[in-house]
Amino acid sequence: MTIGPTGLRERKKQATRAALRDAALRLALERGPDNVRVEDIAAAAGVSPRTYNNYFPSREHAIVAAVTAEREGQIAAAVAARPAEVPLADAVVDAVVARYTDPGERHRDALLLITTHPALRAAFLDTTGALSEPLAAAIADRLDARDELTADVLAGSVAAAIRVALGHWLQPAAGSGFVVTSGSLPGLLRAALAPLVPALDAAGR
Repeated sequence: MTIGPTGLRERKKQATRAALRDAALRLALERGPDNVRVEDIAAAAGVSPRTYNNYFPSREHAIVAAVTAEREGQIAAAVAARPAEVPLADAVVDAVVARYTDPGERHRDALLLITTHPALRAAFLDTTGALSEPLAAAIADRLDARDELTADVLAGSVAAAIRVALGHWLQPAAGSGFVVTSGSLPGLLRAALAPLVPALDAAGR
């Protein structure tokens, strides 16, 4: 099969993004995030700083992207893959909890880095918004596209609930910059998503 120019360009962009986020995380783990410059990340990935700025707004977002990359698509795919008889709320909540609480062995050091640096924590929380679009598409498919507005609202609400749960989980201890995680992340995610369960199930019926 021949790949057209558009497909080749998209693959190249994806490869560049992956190289940048992998370089950012590697350098942050080696040197500490405060000792990594955008120029360092760009050089390690073999691109110019100007090219870097086309992909990430800051070094923190590049570092965090190494952990969160593809998670949004994975959540949407997990929702879409559940059988039609599974309630929409169960499909969404289970997918979110699974993807947010099992980062994989190679990302455990990265998550420790994120939880101990305020700027990285802020960038990590910012990533929740990227879930809305792919999740809305998955929800709309399950609703047979009956109401795209409802799908958009539900997906945006899920993303907001995740951000709230993560924000509570990553609360710094009073009077210090150290994070003391509050409760279990799966429990916080399920509690934050609980108010949305009736709306999700009503839409799915």
